[in-house]
Amino acid sequence: MNKEENTYYKNSPKFGRKGPSKLRQQFNRGMTYFLVIVACILVYFAMLRVEAISNTLSKILSILKPVLYGCGIAYLLNPIVKSVDAYLVPVLEKYMKKEKAKKVSRSIGVIVALVVLITVVSTLINMLIPELITSIRNLIFTLPAQINQLVKEINNIQLDDSTTTAVLKNAMNEASASLQKWMRTDLLDKVNEVMTHLTVGLYTLIMEMFHAVIGVIVSVYILFGKETFINQSKKAAYAIFPAERANLLIHIAVKTNEIFGGFIIGKMIDSIIIGILCFIGTSILKMPYAMLVSVIVGVTNVIPFFGPYIGAIPSAVLIALADPMKGIYFLIFILLLQQFDGNILGPKILGNSTGLSAFWVIVSILLGGGLFGILGMLFGVPTFAVVYYIIKLLLDNQLEKKKLPTDSDCYNGDSYVDNDGTYFQKRDDGAETEEQKIEKNKEEKGE
Repeated sequence: MNKEENTYYKNSPKFGRKGPSKLRQQFNRGMTYFLVIVACILVYFAMLRVEAISNTLSKILSILKPVLYGCGIAYLLNPIVKSVDAYLVPVLEKYMKKEKAKKVSRSIGVIVALVVLITVVSTLINMLIPELITSIRNLIFTLPAQINQLVKEINNIQLDDSTTTAVLKNAMNEASASLQKWMRTDLLDKVNEVMTHLTVGLYTLIMEMFHAVIGVIVSVYILFGKETFINQSKKAAYAIFPAERANLLIHIAVKTNEIFGGFIIGKMIDSIIIGILCFIGTSILKMPYAMLVSVIVGVTNVIPFFGPYIGAIPSAVLIALADPMKGIYFLIFILLLQQFDGNILGPKILGNSTGLSAFWVIVSILLGGGLFGILGMLFGVPTFAVVYYIIKLLLDNQLEKKKLPTDSDCYNGDSYVDNDGTYFQKRDDGAETEEQKIEKNKEEKGE
């Protein structure tokens, strides 16, 4: 008997009876009113202290910045870890138990991912920093002479003696005189100001690098325990929400990961290839600042649609200061390279990862960039794609309840839905569909 009681009490008890009593129902209703009133009061006081709350949230985000970096790094390295697991786990299971095989494979996958990350970062630093220092030094020493030479060449151009020509020459002379005066008087103050900002920027850069290093360490723990975090999130979803809503949330989370992963990873691969092709092309054409320009083009290419132009314009100006004709050649080269990227390379790598048309891509970039700057332009497209997918999911669900088609092409000019909720559409040959014939027969019979 004691054994049965002990066994019984070891199991988790179930709380509650078949239904709440009337007193409990009244109490629950009163608690609902009370919580609504408390929530309204809290919202009111929160609106009065928006600045203080914003500063507190900013401080919390600043403290947790290494964790955020770790999440981002783990998200980028996860495809490598998954690929290693998919290959090694079946092989290792032949020689050891399944759980041990997964642990060994995960360890090897994380090490491989870190080696790839360190190799890529080291290669970029070794390639970029020397070229960047050389380009800046050459630019500082040669820029004044290049500007004066450009002004002289413009002044030596033989033009007619029209009023427009005289105005243009006077404007160029005044601009040249103003520039030389600025360089003799205000340049030193500007240099001191820039050096001050550079010192602050250098400190910020060092702190960000420190956060990034800690983020790499955090990413290792995330990659090792990602299944646990996913399981805990699903458990919380099913505990808090009804099963139907929990399944909807999990589905949206899976779709969000699919959209963001496909877009960001694909865009990074696409941008790396474009940067390499740009470096090869500028090196063959013997253009100045080839490495610096290629890095600018590759980095800005991550931003959809507007990215190539954001990187190409300053790069073309930089090259044109050294050789005007090569600046024009560079613009032609970038135009051809972006045509190749937009029509051949990009669709091959990205496919239709977002499901957005060109119009909505432009809208999402403008909206994201206007609200959040460069990061908004980068993440605006996948974020808008997730919102677009959720809205489409809700609309399709409502249409299915009304037994109407969900394909947008079904709602063309030849289709309609009558007041009874019946869908009608003419066939391509103009003939009536079966539904229309049935409806027409009912009208003729007076039914």
